[in-house]
Parts: sequence; C-alpha cells; structure tokens
Amino acid sequence: MIEIVVYKTAWKQEFNDLGMLLKNELDSNVKGIHHIGSTSVPGLAAKDVIDIQISVGNFSPQIIKKLAGLGFQRLEHITHDHRPAGMVKLADTELYKWFFQKTNRAVNLHVRKTGTFNQRYPLLCRDYLRHNLSAAKAYELVKINLAARFANDMDAYYDIKDPVFDVLMAGAEIWAAGIKWQPNDSDI
Repeated sequence: MIEIVVYKTAWKQEFNDLGMLLKNELDSNVKGIHHIGSTSVPGLAAKDVIDIQISVGNFSPQIIKKLAGLGFQRLEHITHDHRPAGMVKLADTELYKWFFQKTNRAVNLHVRKTGTFNQRYPLLCRDYLRHNLSAAKAYELVKINLAARFANDMDAYYDIKDPVFDVLMAGAEIWAAGIKWQPNDSDI
C-alpha cells in the first residue's frame, strides 16, 4: 500500500546510522553513500522508506555478500531505472543498477556505477528539491494525490509519477547548469 506521511526529522538520523554501518562494512570500491529520495528533502512528505544510493567503481560480487550479511536482500528482477521520456538513445548501461531492500525497516538501497546517468539523477533531484521549495511542494502534492487515488496500484502510481518527475527534472537540469552544480562525493 502506498501511503505518504508528513516529513519525519528522524529520517535523517536513520540514514546517518545506516550510512555509517554501510561505510564501515563495505570496501574501497564504494565511492559514495548518499541519502536520496523524498526522505532526504527536509519538510517533504514521503513514503516512510529510506532510500540510499551506493556509488561504486564497478559492480563487485563482494558487495552483494556484504549487503546480505547486513540484512539487505537483492531483488534481481529490478535491474534498471526508469528511462526518462525522449531519452531513447541513452544506453542501457547508464540505467543499470542493483536494487536491495531491508525488511526490518523499510529501506531501498540502490547500487549504481559512479559517473552514470542514473547515479547523477537522484542526487540532482534531491539537491534541486532542497533548493526549490515551490517545486518540492508541487511534487509533494502530486504524490499525495496519486497515493490517494492509487494506494493499492503501484504500477498506476509510477506510470503517472515518473513522467511528472521527468518534467521536474528538466527544470532541475536548467538550475544545475545555472549554478554549475556538481554532486557531492558522499553524505557519510
């Protein structure tokens, strides 16, 4: 069931705790650990799921083992991110990822290769929404309305949310170019 809840200040600390655990357990192949998604944007209502991105130099099987030891289960049927509309020439490798979930606390963990389109995309999204309250509140309203209408239909929720998000990201790209935005190396 999709439920959007008011922002919880505890989300930041939950990410910090998980991020430190990951940093201490994973090897030097990890280039960054970031808090992404709506829970990473102060004041933004969201699903109560902590999204974490691990940026890696390459997809090492050691990461799978280490994450399994920390209670993360890999969902092998989720291997690629959403392809934004109009980006038909974007190589599949630019959207490839490993996706894990933790069950004792709702956590989505995305492992993406450093320097790829999909590694940059959630960082730009997060930073743009942190700096543009109007865009953040409009996005929040879209999510609240979608969850109210499609609480039990994840496909319908994302079929509408993803293209809306692509429109939002077009503005984020203009913002990024204007300030010469670059992603930070890591949040931990």
